[in-house]
Amino acid sequence: MFGKEDGKEEFDITGFIGKGMKVEGKLSFEKTVRIDGSFKGEIESTGTLVVGEGAFVEADIKVDTAVITGEVKGTLEASSRVELQAPAKLFGELKTPNLIIGEGTVFDGNCVMLKGGTREPAFTETFKEGFKEEGG
Repeated sequence: MFGKEDGKEEFDITGFIGKGMKVEGKLSFEKTVRIDGSFKGEIESTGTLVVGEGAFVEADIKVDTAVITGEVKGTLEASSRVELQAPAKLFGELKTPNLIIGEGTVFDGNCVMLKGGTREPAFTETFKEGFKEEGG
């Protein structure tokens, strides 16, 4: 539906919240949903969330993959990866095993890098012990 342009990925969009639309509540889906309008609430998916340029999302988000060029406030947990493409703005807590931050984006918050395929932090007990010994 949305082809590959200027090096951006192609997604087979199965749901869409368009510009000018405001939606509030809980959003659940399996494949790919694109938001170009406003959404407030909860988002849970085994698929991909695309937040388009000019979109605003305030939510607790749990997805497989998130590609953001709009503005997101809240918590974002992605089991595969998060990609911030200019002019993206992300404010809040982020948990993912793979994070791609493009030039011209804003990320203001906390980030926990997860072990791939789990919800556990990537750093090890050995790392934490070594950090404590050095005065941390």
